[in-house]
Amino acid sequence: MPHLDALETRPHAQRLAEQYARLPAQLAHAREHSPAYAQVLAGVDLAAVTDAQALAALPVTRKSALIEQQQACPPFGGYAAMAAGAASRLFASPGPIYEPQGPGEDFWRTSRALYAAGFRSGDIVHNTFSYHFTPGGFILDSGARALGCGVFPAGVGQTEQQVMALRDIGATGYTGTPSFLKIILDKADELGIALPRLNKALVTGEALPNSLRQQFEARGIQVRQCYATADLGLIAYESVPGEGLILDEGILLELVKPGTGEPVADGDVGEVVVTPLHNRAYPLVRFATGDLSAFLDSAGSCGRSNRRIKGWLGRADQTAKIKGMFVHPAQIHAVGQRYPELGRLRLVVTRVDDLDQMCLQAETAQPDATLASAVANTLRELTKLKGDVSLCAPGSLANDGKVIDDQRPLN
Repeated sequence: MPHLDALETRPHAQRLAEQYARLPAQLAHAREHSPAYAQVLAGVDLAAVTDAQALAALPVTRKSALIEQQQACPPFGGYAAMAAGAASRLFASPGPIYEPQGPGEDFWRTSRALYAAGFRSGDIVHNTFSYHFTPGGFILDSGARALGCGVFPAGVGQTEQQVMALRDIGATGYTGTPSFLKIILDKADELGIALPRLNKALVTGEALPNSLRQQFEARGIQVRQCYATADLGLIAYESVPGEGLILDEGILLELVKPGTGEPVADGDVGEVVVTPLHNRAYPLVRFATGDLSAFLDSAGSCGRSNRRIKGWLGRADQTAKIKGMFVHPAQIHAVGQRYPELGRLRLVVTRVDDLDQMCLQAETAQPDATLASAVANTLRELTKLKGDVSLCAPGSLANDGKVIDDQRPLN
């Protein structure tokens, strides 16, 4: 069967009719059970929110505002429709931003993306997303197990042990970032270890350059990508390379002018705003991800009829996703607060040999190796990512308000 279910191939007009018919009940649930949405949606005639125009009139919930709101009303800022003690698991993403996992075997709906990537019951999945603090590991783990796959919870790091486990367990599929897959395969080559059973991968968390995809395919590994977040679960996924990312069946996705809730014209780049239709535990409404994308008008060749987006086209704010982790300007500011001898800071993000790199440029009148080392350790502590530190003269960085300068190519 080439599709997970009949939802993927239904006429798009039918899809929209069914989704918008469901929307008022989901909004009513959010208003009744979520303290935050009790205020946001107060006085709104929810029964009338049955089309895109009516949805676009509702307020946007911004990811960037969650940190402040959660600090004021821990742990979920009043947006969850369940008590923290009723959650299956609780997570902390960088920020920190706290998220609940509600009931259900595939809470984040990633089985659809895994199926499109070729994963089937009986596959053994080597899952390298973190199971520590963040939900990344569980997001793909739950989707794979819902398909009937066995999952090895590899997590991150320990590259040589990753290779040994892949060989010994005989994993047929990989889930994780594309850069870490490259690192694992390079280590396998260094050790002289063949991984002949590994033939498929679903990657996310960072860009998949065409050059890197070609390297994987030359080794017999079919790679597909998906777009998912800890807050929303699966947003879109790939079936055929070059044909964009197909929207998940369980969401309504809008593209709006950054910083507003106003939809962009078809074909224009806009900020991704998502309303999940089935998440009763965390019923976010018009949740702005901070990511930029654009709709594709052309239909794909795989038979799936939902709309497609071009994929990740940058950030509406200065937050950057590096090696699968979000880095916020506030984290860079926190580094500077610990070192009064530092002036202006700028985190420069680049890609070298298909791997993300970051370097914190810091103005100071007292440049020395000890200070640079201490700042690098603090950067790693606050972002959970390793980066270089370059100390430079006061006044040498542009006074343009830019804290994170993401110089990575989009492809």
